[in-house]
Amino acid sequence: MGLGIVSLFTGEPGDLGRTWPDHTKGDDASLYATEAGEALAALAGVDHEIRAVVPCSESGVHLASVIAHELGLPGNDVELARARHDKALMRDHAAKSGLRIPAYRLVRDPSEVAAAADAIGYPVIVKQCQGAGSIGATLVPDAASAAAFQVVDERNFFGWTVDAWLVEEYIRGREFAVNAFSSDGDHRVIDMWEYRRPDDRDYDFPLWDNVQAVPEDPDWARIEEYVVQVLTAFGVRRGPSHTEVKVNRDGVFLMEVAARLPGGPATDQWAEFTDIRPFHDTIECYLGRRPAVMDQPVNSRAMFGAIAIHNEAGPGTLVAMHGLEQVRNHPGVDKVLVGYAPGDHVPLTRDIMSIPLGAWVSGPDQESVVRVLAEIRSMVELEITPDQPTV
Repeated sequence: MGLGIVSLFTGEPGDLGRTWPDHTKGDDASLYATEAGEALAALAGVDHEIRAVVPCSESGVHLASVIAHELGLPGNDVELARARHDKALMRDHAAKSGLRIPAYRLVRDPSEVAAAADAIGYPVIVKQCQGAGSIGATLVPDAASAAAFQVVDERNFFGWTVDAWLVEEYIRGREFAVNAFSSDGDHRVIDMWEYRRPDDRDYDFPLWDNVQAVPEDPDWARIEEYVVQVLTAFGVRRGPSHTEVKVNRDGVFLMEVAARLPGGPATDQWAEFTDIRPFHDTIECYLGRRPAVMDQPVNSRAMFGAIAIHNEAGPGTLVAMHGLEQVRNHPGVDKVLVGYAPGDHVPLTRDIMSIPLGAWVSGPDQESVVRVLAEIRSMVELEITPDQPTV
């Protein structure tokens, strides 16, 4: 596109250097800031004309909206930027907008969880207000569990200290992630992915089998209509978005909305198997142009899916991941993500940071994708030496 890249990182340079050594590769300039004033001052010192502010990850979405607003560049409603990130503010705004949502309470101390849960009714789920990746998400099935509730994760996915929690009604039903693009307030749903579980037990970590839905799905139309209402209500006027919902006989319920590209396999698989150019089209949106993705056919040449292999046996030391090479060489497997090596300590799987093995798959139709996911699950066995009980 002939544009330079000025990257603004919200993490500490030292931390990023250790965890992501080549994070500045390809940048024309690399800046670090956590607040808008600091970011604007840093941008004023670079020898580049800033033409678009593009949010690349959840930690920077709010900051990107503020910077775009201050620079007079195309962006989303800055007044609702925090509500598109903070789950408590998200619930407040959704309620004011008349959107269907779970009953909820905001608590500032873990000791308040039991009273909030009693008021809502069980089961409930407790979430970090500014969390991601299900880190800290905890299913609370009954009053005894609420009375015994303890915070396990004191920091969120981004390393920020957690000081507020959302206690909300647990909604049973099918769960979907809905990916869309917007241009000047016009919205187009690109695809939906269903979070499929092995059984009907309640859960606090949805990733198991993710399967791209087909437009003929009986819930597609009402989910699409609801998500368009959500995007409009939350001031998403341009760019990609990722909205998670649950649906049952009572209707569609908002879980969360984010004004950014989806994580996981979707963007890579779009780029490989469809006519969507996710990163190019995102930049076009934030340049104030209408991208091709808004009007042209997707022309998908495959259906997609993803799998998360859990450690459900208990924490311990990984001895071997049997079947790994079979998975890598299996037809339909596009990418394999290995979370642990032999000798590593493996906790129980409860969030995206504790998945031993994941894979992205594709196939000619949904049935093929579901079959490949089942085949992968049958191939893999985690050999783990359990932790010894402490005396």
